[in-house]
Formats: sequence, structure tokens, C-alpha cells
Amino acid sequence: MKIEYTIKLITKKEASEILLKYHYLKDISKGFKSGVNVGLFLNEQCVGVCIFTGFPVPELSKGMLGLERNDQEGLYELSRLCIVPEIQQKEHNITFWFVSRALRYLKQNYKTKVVLSYADDDHHKGIIYRACNFKYYGLTAPKSDFWIRQNDGSFIKHSRGSVKNVEGEWRQRSRKHRFVIVYDKKLKVLWEEVKN
Repeated sequence: MKIEYTIKLITKKEASEILLKYHYLKDISKGFKSGVNVGLFLNEQCVGVCIFTGFPVPELSKGMLGLERNDQEGLYELSRLCIVPEIQQKEHNITFWFVSRALRYLKQNYKTKVVLSYADDDHHKGIIYRACNFKYYGLTAPKSDFWIRQNDGSFIKHSRGSVKNVEGEWRQRSRKHRFVIVYDKKLKVLWEEVKN
């Protein structure tokens, strides 16, 4: 049988089967945000996922591009990327092949002005984004999260609201490398580009 890779849109359910099994954010992949979900197929089997969603918070468009917070059209985040590890080991350029074609699909089928992606510093440095012509804009600012101590001694991350008189601890969040590719040449990224 001839080995042939293709891409096509997939459902959130199809994407979750790959993410829950192989993505390093398994613990939060159950509730991942769905969007333009592109699947990588080896013959007829889905072996990879690339998900583009809107920006996670509307204020990001203001700080990053100087746009009003309600100006979100065409702004995407590459929010999940995952390929079955055995495929990555056998096919050394498959991630580049997949991401570049997923970006092309997004650009051809949706109004696409900007694509942003983060690489979690605890897991990877985002080399694939550089290879796909994203520009690098350094690390996100240091941030901390409050973790609430449970009765059994475990901790869960606090999502919102006051932490006054709540038993727990502050933990530093891992920083993320920021990568951006701009398709709309009228837009300019306000962050300082880091060349290295």
C-alpha cells in the first residue's frame, strides 16, 4: 500500500481522540476550544491535529496589534498541534508539512489576517513555527496562579474570584514563547521581534 498523507477538516470529537491520547496538556484537553480543526491523515487514519481558534481574550488584539477589542475578525491562534509520536519519529519533516498545509488551508478558506501561536517553555521552544515563517516575539511576561489546597492535600488551580482566606499557594506559571505570522500587511505587531 502506498503511504499518502492528506489533510481535511475534522470534528471536535475526532480531534479530541488524538489530543487526549498524545497532547502534553492531556489534563485540560477534555475542554479544549474547538475552531477550524484540521486533521492529518495517513491513508484513512487521523494521525494529527492542528486547531485554529479565535484569540483567547479580546484585549490581546489591542496589545499585540493596536486594534480595538471588538476587532477580532481574521485573528487566529494555533491553539493545539499534535501528531502521533510514531509518525513524527518515522517522518522527520511531517510536522512542517502538516502545519504549512494547515496554514495554507486556513488562509484559502477563511479571512485570515494574523496567526499567533505559543510554545510552552516547559515542553518545547517552537522550532516548527520558525520553520513555517512565523516571527518570534520573545517570552510572555512572568505570571503566577493561585492553587487551592483540597481536603485530601491535593491542589486545584483557582480560576477566578477572591483568594482572601483561602488555603493554598501561589505557583509560577510556565512562560510561553510567542510566534506570529502576519498575512494582512496593513497590520503591524507592536511587540518587539526577537531575532536569534
